[in-house]
Amino acid sequence: MTQPTMIRRGHGGMSALPEPLPTALALAATGVPVLPLRAGKAPFGNCPRCANNACGGRPNMKSAGPCRCPGVCHAWAAATTDPAVLTSPAWTTAWWRAVCVAYHPGAAGLTVVDLDNAAAVDWARQNLPATRAVETTRGEHWIYRGVMSSHNAVRPGVDIKSTMAYARYLGPGTGPMTALQEAVRALAVKEPAPARPAPPAITLPTEAENGECRHRTPAYLERGIAMAEQRITEARSSIHTTVYRTFLAVLSAHGRCGCLTDAHVARLFTAAQAKGESPRHCTDAWTNARTTLGL
Repeated sequence: MTQPTMIRRGHGGMSALPEPLPTALALAATGVPVLPLRAGKAPFGNCPRCANNACGGRPNMKSAGPCRCPGVCHAWAAATTDPAVLTSPAWTTAWWRAVCVAYHPGAAGLTVVDLDNAAAVDWARQNLPATRAVETTRGEHWIYRGVMSSHNAVRPGVDIKSTMAYARYLGPGTGPMTALQEAVRALAVKEPAPARPAPPAITLPTEAENGECRHRTPAYLERGIAMAEQRITEARSSIHTTVYRTFLAVLSAHGRCGCLTDAHVARLFTAAQAKGESPRHCTDAWTNARTTLGL
């Protein structure tokens, strides 16, 4: 990334290009997709036609996007190297309002480790491979050759910006740019969650006649438990409600005949906890379902 020449606004009503645009054009010429940022270092909001991604969004990270919107929409996905787009009327209007230039690191084959304060910079110097550094207002950007997924807060004061993200352009930086290494990629690997405790044993009332389940075959119960697990696992929202209603349905069908075992209950609790429910929430939902049914 080379240092573009900045062109300032002219005086006395005579003006050159919007101040950030020459920088953007110079970066684009080197293959770095760029976009303008407004006050607050934020991208411009979507136009009415693109609001709430009604146009289908811009999944292609290297172009102006399939929605054909002439404006600067869809944040990082709007970043482009096309000078015709960058100097179009809609984009020029945005450049006049812009406070700085941003770029899409991933589409340029780069990864930026954003070190937000002095403590983060000190940590990086001791733990990450040296590479090109760019000074920021509070810390540094370390730029590596290579692409990875973007992650926020991988540790205190450290973000990773590569694919599906944007970074401010703050100058060419100093030092040679090195290849992305495992030490950086490892920052994005989450430690495995601690094992959840086993659900408490719950004794169910037995009302079977002559010690036999009223259901026709054991397969009926197995299908019921499997369907309940699937319903919980496939829930995309209202997890608490889904878990409670699923427990209620299982108990309504199987809670009075004595065929449910602790193993069956454990399967349901495990499915619920995999969706983020705590053991306490599972127990409360199960108890509330039993109370509703009078068990």
